[in-house]
Amino acid sequence: MIVVLLLLLLLLAALVLGFRNPLSSVVALAVFSLICALLFFVLNAPDLAIAEAAVGAGLATALFVQAVRKTGNRGS
Repeated sequence: MIVVLLLLLLLLAALVLGFRNPLSSVVALAVFSLICALLFFVLNAPDLAIAEAAVGAGLATALFVQAVRKTGNRGS
């Protein structure tokens, strides 16, 4: 299970860097953060999992989406 999650994280990291559309990168980064939270939970660190889910997937994603909207840089 841990190996699968780590491989999924590698794939998502490559996708985040590979997307040309900034909004797509933000969505992929949010999924990356959720997978990190799941990995922390599997590794018996529920406090880190909750913090990662709240800050990484929640707050950071909202800030990134707002930044993409404000700059108007939605990609092609």
